[in-house]
Amino acid sequence: MNLRRAATTTAALSLVLAGAACANDDPDMPMMDDMSGMDGMDGMDGMAMGDPGATPADEVDGDVTSGEFSVLDTAPPGSDGAAGQAWLAQNDDGTTVTIRLTGLAPDTAYMAHLHAEACASDNGGPHFMFDLDGSEMPPNEVHLAFTADDDGAGEVTVTNEQRVGDGAPSVVIHPTDAMDNRLACADFS
Repeated sequence: MNLRRAATTTAALSLVLAGAACANDDPDMPMMDDMSGMDGMDGMDGMAMGDPGATPADEVDGDVTSGEFSVLDTAPPGSDGAAGQAWLAQNDDGTTVTIRLTGLAPDTAYMAHLHAEACASDNGGPHFMFDLDGSEMPPNEVHLAFTADDDGAGEVTVTNEQRVGDGAPSVVIHPTDAMDNRLACADFS
């Protein structure tokens, strides 16, 4: 399944939490088939990038936090209209994250990550990692891949058996073709 088809299947955004299986047999789970040639995406081929059958985080029983996305000063030109909300739910089953966005460039690929600091601190600081000495790839990091739909909007939910605790206070979105440009950030509160 290619990235565009995955986004279409999920009606917008695909999100990955660290700990999600890097290989999976679920035909409905969006996969990243060919990330080579995209800045910072080498080695991500075949990783699960969303869970279209998951219950949205704002409907999960447990400790639910949410935040509004704000466009960052490092956003690429034309990103001023990006807006949306993110939810992070934690319970005995692990972690569930849902994001909903509008105002993105239509049919454009993005990558998002849970971050280790609040948005006001260096635009989210470094990526959240379950093990600070571990890999910079899933399942140790929480990667979120998505493609905006024809209207520049979308939604996706993923679940993870691990709890992020309070170590992931924000989520940051980057354009896939310019990973150094942090487009928008949402603090979970």
